[in-house]
Amino acid sequence: MANIHKGRYSAEIDGEFVVFIIGMRINRLWAIHKWLPVFKSMGPMIKELYMNPDTGFLGTEFFMSWRGVTLLQYWRSYDELEKYARGGLHLEAWKRFNRSVGSDGSVGIYHETYKAQSGSYETIYANMPKFGLAKVSNHVQATGRKETSRRRMGGESDPAVETPKNP
Repeated sequence: MANIHKGRYSAEIDGEFVVFIIGMRINRLWAIHKWLPVFKSMGPMIKELYMNPDTGFLGTEFFMSWRGVTLLQYWRSYDELEKYARGGLHLEAWKRFNRSVGSDGSVGIYHETYKAQSGSYETIYANMPKFGLAKVSNHVQATGRKETSRRRMGGESDPAVETPKNP
């Protein structure tokens, strides 16, 4: 069972990092021969990334929906993410997808990439195991400058807005 950290925590990471969201959507449920290979290609790629920390990959969270999967990933830099995408198991999976599925509509794939800098993000985790950015960076108590969203973003708290206190 996951170790629950009671109370409020935040995440801290120095410098730039990248948030990368990637996934697949099953558009034709009965086209198993199309979507199953796409689904099965994800595990070996994640294993390859965890086995090679020099890729710049920091970690991932995995989410399933009834039509597909989404991976929320963290990378040290965009350049490292792009370098991985153009080689390794990902390049082979990308080629197979284009040969097998292409634009026939049976399987959808997507990704979104966001660059983040220190001071341009904020997180809160209350009574949670380490998750997301906190799992791949510094997991710190959300007190003082980390107590409110505005403060975590580098601003001053608005005195007209009271912060709910934990009992």
